[in-house]
Amino acid sequence: MRSIGLRKSKRLHVLPGLAAFAVLLALGAAASPASADMAAAEKWVDNEFQPSTLSRADQLKEMEWFIKAAEPFRGMEIKVVAETIPTHEYESKTLTQAFEEITGIKVTHDLIQEGDVIEKLQTQLQSGENVFDAYINDSDLIGTHFRYGAVVNLTDWMAGEGKDVTLPTLDVDDFIGKSFTTGPDGKLYQLPAQQFANLYWFRYDWFQREDFKKQFKEIYGYELGVPVNWSAYEDIAEFFTDHVREIDGQRVYGHNDYGKKAPDLGWRFTDAWLSMAGAGDKGIPNGKPVDEWGIRVEGCNPAGSSVSRGGAANGPAAKYALRKYMEWLRAYAPPGALGMDFYQYLPFLAKGNVAQQIFWYTGFTATMVEPGPTVNEDGTPKWRMAPSPRGPYWEDGQKLGYQDAGSWTLLKSTPVDRRKAAWLFAQFTVSKTVSLKKSHVGLTIIRDSDINHQSFTDRAPKLGGLVEFYRSPARVAWTPTGTNVPDYPKLAQLWWQNIGEAVSGEVTVDRAMDNLAREQDRVLARLERAGVQGECGPKLNPEIDPNEWLSRPGAPKAKLENEKPQGETVDYDQLIQAWREGRVK
Repeated sequence: MRSIGLRKSKRLHVLPGLAAFAVLLALGAAASPASADMAAAEKWVDNEFQPSTLSRADQLKEMEWFIKAAEPFRGMEIKVVAETIPTHEYESKTLTQAFEEITGIKVTHDLIQEGDVIEKLQTQLQSGENVFDAYINDSDLIGTHFRYGAVVNLTDWMAGEGKDVTLPTLDVDDFIGKSFTTGPDGKLYQLPAQQFANLYWFRYDWFQREDFKKQFKEIYGYELGVPVNWSAYEDIAEFFTDHVREIDGQRVYGHNDYGKKAPDLGWRFTDAWLSMAGAGDKGIPNGKPVDEWGIRVEGCNPAGSSVSRGGAANGPAAKYALRKYMEWLRAYAPPGALGMDFYQYLPFLAKGNVAQQIFWYTGFTATMVEPGPTVNEDGTPKWRMAPSPRGPYWEDGQKLGYQDAGSWTLLKSTPVDRRKAAWLFAQFTVSKTVSLKKSHVGLTIIRDSDINHQSFTDRAPKLGGLVEFYRSPARVAWTPTGTNVPDYPKLAQLWWQNIGEAVSGEVTVDRAMDNLAREQDRVLARLERAGVQGECGPKLNPEIDPNEWLSRPGAPKAKLENEKPQGETVDYDQLIQAWREGRVK
């Protein structure tokens, strides 16, 4: 096409006026934004969006759809927001540029801390003023979103008002976190943009040392390996902290955690710590009727957090969970851990002086595979990730850990044209053209088709078990906060405040969890009185003797006589083989 255009331009001077004008129009069309956009799309597809689960031709078809769908919004500037993690940095720095060049829509993609994202979201929900045109916020708010009615129901949006800007190849069923963002009404309220689990992390190279294996078995009577239960985790923490003590002249520790009284201390617990101990009921994605926050739901109505109302937030299992957290933090974590927040404690694993961590977000895998003390010269990690060990109250059929699913969320208070433009960008960032490359950058996989792509098979040896975990049927036991929690922002702040008082020694463990349960019930009672959450709003059970509830099957569970059964471990390589064969182990 370029050579034809050049030849025509050289002959313009001999054409009559009308003919010349016609050629000028043709040349203008050839240089129109549409052509320029497809050129930009080809550039991005060829130079950035590889690998992909789509063929190049199908990638360009998706980009052509975006170009046409974006035509009414060319020149518009929109604002979106997300928390600061590598995946969203890629969206903010790279995908906004690609989207603008391809569609003509300019996107400002702000990155702030997770707590600030929720604060901005709350501000818009309460004021009705448009702060951002779209939010990537955790699916933990699904119970909040579907009850208040301020969030766009995406199922109806995609079939109705937003149909003209909904990508035909979006393939919602391909998203592995779809169930996390679906309300009790079966409607989709959020679209996953990234996803990661909290798993057990350990120094595989240390666990393989014959001298350590022999010493551990002599002391504890069983094999050093991936801990299946909290008893084994505690034994391993003690072993490395008190018996091994030094490796290659460096002081080492058997546990890592943080304890500063700050909002992120709340995530430490609401991100399924009680469910790992076994406090809730059986049920996937969340315990039914009692979830990992200790909230009982009857039908779709939250009925109480306190044991006296049938909840489990202050039950024996919950108190055990807090006690163990505090004991391990003081006895086996590096110096200063008690005063660290979430962001300060993260770098310790990369320093190479921690043997294991019960609670580690795979969202930080991208930073842990960079050259350093915990990575071999060939790029393979010295560490591995594995399923989290479970506490003595845990039973088969319960969720085993937490999974973060940061998800695109549209608010009804956002003007429709801005909402449509933002929805286009949201889909662009998770489209099959883009998602596999984004998954390799941030290692927060959202699509089944991506994790099963050959490129992840090839990269798996350098990712320490991440690929095997996400291909395993075991992954369904790691889930976000569910729909039992009717107002995440109001309830979440109670956790760090009450647990922080216990960690700092201001109150006992029993008092802290009793206070937490009581304060959660007060919030539920206020919501019930206000009647703002419709037919699925809270309806509190009357208080009765807690022993009546503790004597019934399920959660809340009565106190066990032995909270430290025999430690149990599993060989990591056997575990990985079971995952590869599609078996849950």
